Amino acid sequence: MSVTLDQQDDRTHELEEAIAYRALSPAAVASLVAGGLSISALLAWPLAIVPAVGILLGVVARWKISRHPDELTGSRLATAGIVLSAVFWVAGWSWLTYAYLTEVPEGYQRLSYEVLQPDTSVPGQLYPPIARQLDGKRVFIKGYVYPSKQTSGIRRFLLCRDNGECCFGGQPRLTDMIDVTLKDPLRLEYATRPFAVAGTFRFEPTRTPDGQFAVLYHLEADYLK
Repeated sequence: MSVTLDQQDDRTHELEEAIAYRALSPAAVASLVAGGLSISALLAWPLAIVPAVGILLGVVARWKISRHPDELTGSRLATAGIVLSAVFWVAGWSWLTYAYLTEVPEGYQRLSYEVLQPDTSVPGQLYPPIARQLDGKRVFIKGYVYPSKQTSGIRRFLLCRDNGECCFGGQPRLTDMIDVTLKDPLRLEYATRPFAVAGTFRFEPTRTPDGQFAVLYHLEADYLK
């Protein structure tokens, strides 16, 4: 069976195309995807891990492509992933820093749950001495609303340190919750997101009928966000 010159040329061309084929780098594709998802870095500090992964994947992809240029392609995708990740990383940290520095209303001081924890090196300490010093101070604090049967028009609620299993899996620790009472006309609609409240802090330990402490910290809030 004879083969024409044109058929030989076609086969040679097909062979050259097969030899010239280069696979698209999976790391480059993943970097581009992570770059798009890096917009989430604008929402919370921990989500900065997304652009960090995008940059790492892009760098790895470009390194592998440079070492195996005849086998891999996708350098532009990797570069795009790196650029997107870097832009959203910087934008996210800048925005969150700005929000942190400007979120406390004028006239209030920032308070964290860490400050309200007892010193574990002091046996039997139920609360830190600073808790008494904070009584009457105007403070700003963020936390999660402990779920209850009421979901709307809430005036009084427990603001907790977190909403993880360690907290909502059972009774929150005394120093991980604040009894908040909203001043009129403020009311809260329950949600699982963190809330920011501000008002006058009160250190007023209250007990249950059986003599156990029910709550240590209170907040008369005139700000809710």
